[in-house]
Amino acid sequence: MQRTKYLEPTPWDQRNFNINTYQLTEYSEEALMETDETGGHFTIKVDPLADTAALVEHGFYYVDTLIEPICKKEQLLVLKNDQIHFTREYNKDELLDIAEEAFSGGRFHRDFNIPDQMADRRYRNWVNDLIEKDLILALDYDGRTAGFFAYENDKILLLAIKREFRGIGLAKAFTSSCVAEQFKLTGYDTLRTSISPSNLASLNVFISLGFRLISSVDVYHKLNGSLQAGG
Repeated sequence: MQRTKYLEPTPWDQRNFNINTYQLTEYSEEALMETDETGGHFTIKVDPLADTAALVEHGFYYVDTLIEPICKKEQLLVLKNDQIHFTREYNKDELLDIAEEAFSGGRFHRDFNIPDQMADRRYRNWVNDLIEKDLILALDYDGRTAGFFAYENDKILLLAIKREFRGIGLAKAFTSSCVAEQFKLTGYDTLRTSISPSNLASLNVFISLGFRLISSVDVYHKLNGSLQAGG
């Protein structure tokens, strides 16, 4: 994969899309010009108030906005549910299957240049990496695997509930339990996550539990070349 001054390779995406992938290290004309001269798929995150005319001129298109909620330990609303337990003893394939069906609204699914099966594979591979790093706990709900959550340091990375356990009033208690468990495991006083405003249900749950919104970024993609199926 070619290394350039303003393009940082993202090999974790390249393996899913069968094309070189990069994230831009800054928003500048020089950086945008490098995307014109390099084949691949590109991601850039910019301030929502930034002038995006140059992005459009260089072939970038909007895919999502990411909002960052944070919560201090003392502000978390802890909801008790005696049926919720977390375990590191789980069936790996079951969690990977949950990952494929639970994350259908992410920015790569919203990118019209990326087939859904490639976006699904990206989440599956990401979850597999987190399993290998021992950064995932499975949700044991009344003796059954009902979901999982993934974390790293002070970041809440992923929360997923199996389809058959949705719509039964579990989301708020599950999220509260996940956050409380991460506070206990990591020792951090403040945790943060990243949510698309398109996922209003999740955003509302976090706000109801004591999270506060502090910042946001708009995400743009560009494809210079073509994606090849397979791999």
